[in-house]
Amino acid sequence: MALRNDMRGERAPGRDRRMSKALEIWLALAAGALMAAAVAVPLPPLLAFAIGAVLAFALARLPGRRRAVSFATPEPGAEPPGAAAVEAEARESREMSSAFAQDLVERLPTPLLIIAQGGRISFANSAARAALPRIRSGEHFAGVIRAPAFVEAVNATFADGGERTIEFTTLRDQERFFEARVARLPETGSFGPERQVIVRVDDRTQARRAEQQRSDFIANASHELRTPLAAIIGYVETLQHHARDDPGARERFLGIMAREAGRMRRLVDDLLSLSRIEMHEHLRPSEQWSLNQIAFESATALLPVAEQQGVHLRVEVPTGGAPVAGDRDQLAQVFANLVDNAMKYGGKDAVVRVFAAPPSKAFPNRVGISVSDTGPGIPREHVPRLTERFYRVNASQSRNKGGTGLGLAIVKHILNRHGGRLEIASAPGEGSVFTVWLRPAEAGPAGEAVATEERAPAEADQRIA
Repeated sequence: MALRNDMRGERAPGRDRRMSKALEIWLALAAGALMAAAVAVPLPPLLAFAIGAVLAFALARLPGRRRAVSFATPEPGAEPPGAAAVEAEARESREMSSAFAQDLVERLPTPLLIIAQGGRISFANSAARAALPRIRSGEHFAGVIRAPAFVEAVNATFADGGERTIEFTTLRDQERFFEARVARLPETGSFGPERQVIVRVDDRTQARRAEQQRSDFIANASHELRTPLAAIIGYVETLQHHARDDPGARERFLGIMAREAGRMRRLVDDLLSLSRIEMHEHLRPSEQWSLNQIAFESATALLPVAEQQGVHLRVEVPTGGAPVAGDRDQLAQVFANLVDNAMKYGGKDAVVRVFAAPPSKAFPNRVGISVSDTGPGIPREHVPRLTERFYRVNASQSRNKGGTGLGLAIVKHILNRHGGRLEIASAPGEGSVFTVWLRPAEAGPAGEAVATEERAPAEADQRIA
């Protein structure tokens, strides 16, 4: 007769197995929910991993739960499970929990490293391998990330178990900025028998560069405004004292003040225009216009200015065709800026042409308008930076000609909004050609313009002749 010891609440083997299976299913469902939440909601990676590690550890412990003590007589011919079978089952469970933990870390979108006590990298997820291409499992972390602050933080966390956040830079190929958070990992054995730390690595390069660009922009804008303002204040003081009774000096100084005030007005207008363009840069225009017509009207409006400057402006673009989806006023500003630059820097007796660009293999399925000049040309080292704010090839010449350093930056941001490209071809002594490329449009269901292709990010394509 079978006797069972139920004094401590032990369950029968069949019931015990059913309970273990049920718990395993619930834990698996909880782990799946965690992974879904980690993708949908940006949980702190260390918190997400800690919860996942606890779940994996619980899964690993399921085979070792309390087992019923049975004194039942085994069935004839049946053999009770031996110690080897129990150990094999426990080992298989540990391997499954380790694979589960590694899969969890692999799927998290944040770069994560697992480093063992001896410094060996136990595991690096795909996000970490993308952020740090030199990362290899099995290598010492100090040989991969050669940053003293990072090495000290990892060693200190191994020593006292405290969490640390540090910043470091890498100089391979180009300078990159990172922020790392180091914490002790629960000892579940999922990544090896040694003590482990988990490291979250965030690439801050883009944010750092954006902050630097903002700082540079503020500094440049302040300088550009301060220079004409200082000149105006100086001449005002002179007129109030020494030149008060000198009609000739007074007229000369008033002329300079008017020129400097006009320069300030142009700079403020360009800054406001750039701010408005950036505010709506994510909104794609839908109205249909003729690119040729816009270029023709913008260029012919500058004919009187060209005559005053002694520049031969030739408008050779047809007055219709090349339909595009766009903002008419902004596209007119693009061509006005390009033609004005060509006349300004081409110099007296320069020839400036505005014409329809022939089809280009580099820009398939696009329509283009080119603005060329016979000026001195641009050295190749300056071409890639022409669309940067306040960048000038010759700063003093630009200021003397009334330039603000924002004209091509405005062109670039307008083309960004339109999904267009700016091609620049130039060489010293051979003049320059600036070509605007836009996707043609066809009429949509409500009379709106629809681009024939998907929008692509717009950048300036610098082509050195």
